[in-house]
Amino acid sequence: MKTSTDRIITTHVGSLGRPTELLDVMKEKAHGRPYDTVNLAELVARSVRDIVRRQVETGLDVVTDGEMGKVSFVTYVLERLSGYSSTDGETMVPPSWKVEIDAFPEYYGEYLGKYKNTVAPLRVMECIDAVSYVGAEAVQTDISNLQAALSGVDVVEVFMPSASPSGFGSNHHYGSEIEYETAVGEALREEYLAIVNAGFVLQIDDPWLIEILSEDGMRDEAQRSRMANEHIEALNHALRGIPTDRIRLHTCYGLNHGPRIHDMDFRDVAPYMLKVNAGAYSFEVANPRHAHEWKTWSDITLPDDKVLIPGLIGHATNYVEHPELIADTICSYAGIVGRERVIAGADCGFSSRASYHPEVHPTVVWEKFKALAEGARIASERLW
Repeated sequence: MKTSTDRIITTHVGSLGRPTELLDVMKEKAHGRPYDTVNLAELVARSVRDIVRRQVETGLDVVTDGEMGKVSFVTYVLERLSGYSSTDGETMVPPSWKVEIDAFPEYYGEYLGKYKNTVAPLRVMECIDAVSYVGAEAVQTDISNLQAALSGVDVVEVFMPSASPSGFGSNHHYGSEIEYETAVGEALREEYLAIVNAGFVLQIDDPWLIEILSEDGMRDEAQRSRMANEHIEALNHALRGIPTDRIRLHTCYGLNHGPRIHDMDFRDVAPYMLKVNAGAYSFEVANPRHAHEWKTWSDITLPDDKVLIPGLIGHATNYVEHPELIADTICSYAGIVGRERVIAGADCGFSSRASYHPEVHPTVVWEKFKALAEGARIASERLW
């Protein structure tokens, strides 16, 4: 994994808005209606080429495919894991959201309604048999599309996201949750290895860690800690043998644009996050509930071989962050952990579910990326 040796390099988290033409065909597929498979494949490949070029043009150094071919950063696994059944269902609210939703029911009633803008119906997943990986062809298509898109462009490095092992649906097969999650991890390991063997950095998308640790009104702190450690154990088992400098972890708070007054402090998350065998850690910072938490690293020791990817542009607001503020925040982190161990990133993906109306308008995303690149340039002048 490339690090900031003579300047601050830039990246983001992965998902980006899909073009309308692609969304239209993805919607037909997701709803089980007839669609042109060749046309869909061509649209995805073209969209990946365009999105890589745009990332480079806006000044990003470490790029990805924008997850153009996925309807969701999570539910894509329905096409890649066997052992599940699924049915259409209502919006599934994670348990940790309940406290926040109960405090602001009017706001969240309206907010959750926005999910109707996504192209795919919500799915309720159930594990009914042994889980195995059946996505070898799909992941190789993702890899081939990204490799083709890199032709003729100059990038520092390339990453590809993949979901962390978790209970993607209720468990009706395995004897325990840890057995279930370990089996899911063993299946997803095939995807992890394919990505690394292709020469890309593997990004593990893991919102579940904070979800597990957050107060949910169902489990006490000791239970949540035990579950978090079991989750990390299953993830590390799935990552075994993969060099940590080929892995970066992204973890984030489940709620997007909202009051967020019930988010847990990042200082309570970081010690668990650092237990994951990765070389770099991506997390929310631009979110104003967490912008102050750079101070956390004065009290928590970052291992010498680890890198931070603080999110310096928000994924849930259409404000474009000022480059000077981005530079100030970079310097705050660099002042504690060292300039070589900071990569400028984003809070989360900008379209984690394929949607006609993502929270941040796609035209605004590109301005945010330009601001990130300019902020990194300003910070580099100060730090080197």
